[in-house]
Amino acid sequence: MQRTFLVLIFSIFFTFVTNAQQLAFPGAEGFGRFATGGRGGTVYRVTNLQDSGKGSFRDAVSQPGRTVVFDVSGVIKIGGKISVAPRITIAGQTAPGEGITIYGNGVSFKDSTIVRYIRFRGSINMSKGSCTVVADDLNDIIFDHVSIEWGRWDNLHIKKSKNVTLQYCMIAESIDPQRFGALLEVPENVTIHHSLFAGNQSRNPKAKASIEFINNVIYNWGKSGFVGGHSSAHHYQDIVGNYFIAGPSSTNEFLSMFSATDHVYHKDNYADLDKDGKLNGRLITDEDFIEETATLLKEPTLLLKSNVKISTAAEACNVVMAEAGSSLKRDAVDNRIIGYFKSMGKTGQIFKTEADAGGQDLPKELRVIVKDTDQDGIPDDWEKKNKLDHRNAADATKINGTGYTNLELYINSLIKR
Repeated sequence: MQRTFLVLIFSIFFTFVTNAQQLAFPGAEGFGRFATGGRGGTVYRVTNLQDSGKGSFRDAVSQPGRTVVFDVSGVIKIGGKISVAPRITIAGQTAPGEGITIYGNGVSFKDSTIVRYIRFRGSINMSKGSCTVVADDLNDIIFDHVSIEWGRWDNLHIKKSKNVTLQYCMIAESIDPQRFGALLEVPENVTIHHSLFAGNQSRNPKAKASIEFINNVIYNWGKSGFVGGHSSAHHYQDIVGNYFIAGPSSTNEFLSMFSATDHVYHKDNYADLDKDGKLNGRLITDEDFIEETATLLKEPTLLLKSNVKISTAAEACNVVMAEAGSSLKRDAVDNRIIGYFKSMGKTGQIFKTEADAGGQDLPKELRVIVKDTDQDGIPDDWEKKNKLDHRNAADATKINGTGYTNLELYINSLIKR
């Protein structure tokens, strides 16, 4: 009786502490939802598409405690890798036009980072073992509406990190030599929800992890779709409400390489393997996982500690189609990939290089001048409307009753959905 009472008290305390924490932004879900980013720090304006120097993206993310906003849109072609400092908010939604694409090499991240509405694309010119996005050895990060493509080893690599969310993301079109989607190497508390994996040969993702994988779409995998941990270490995978849709490149192996050390809770997942242009898949059963030798669980491992709103797999397809990737305004590459998905099995390809996929256009730089007298990242009009002082930069970093700074309130207000 006493033990039961203590467990109850702990549960109430845990719930209170969790609820008291500040979300990274309204709508943040999963285990990375409490990342702080650059809250309360300085603002840095990206004013050009150069690879380095004052006003560049590389310079913007070189120091911790910054919120990065964009006065320009277009493609930033980078030569060397970029290492992002900790406690950074990348507010891609502030860019005009089609937004920002970082193209040509990999970008790595550190603790307490918020990344929203931006595209990261590697290149065949990277070194052979390179990934487009790396989030290793860190705590607390959330990627929201981010496109991650054209990695040479994997598009995405996450190793030994804790409290990670990818939501409404696109992980697609990995290229030679491996053409793999994502490798998760023993991270803890990973959430991937409402994201699209498309045009990857395998690892959609490879989940050597404790992970909740909710309401995602895996489209046109090559050799295999979702890959288990398949190692001597124990891994825990809650797999709920996902849709596996075979494309022209796909085998029937929507699940692959699980072992007894993969502890799987699954519910309401579907596989559509007939490539007939219609969404008419079958329910994935215990037998599908047993055939892969996974250990099945009757109760989830991670879901009870998260906050992701779960829909049906069919409903998730519509959400992913509308939202995945940097979707405030999709560019030609992401629109093409979404077009493959919309064909429901009839179109799509796994490419060897980005040139084979059509390449990366380099559109003319678009710069929009917005009056911002105090250069705090908030336009004068918005400050006046919200009773701030457009001549005093200090009010941008002030945390108000919402728990967000005024700068955060502004950049969050740009998302109208």
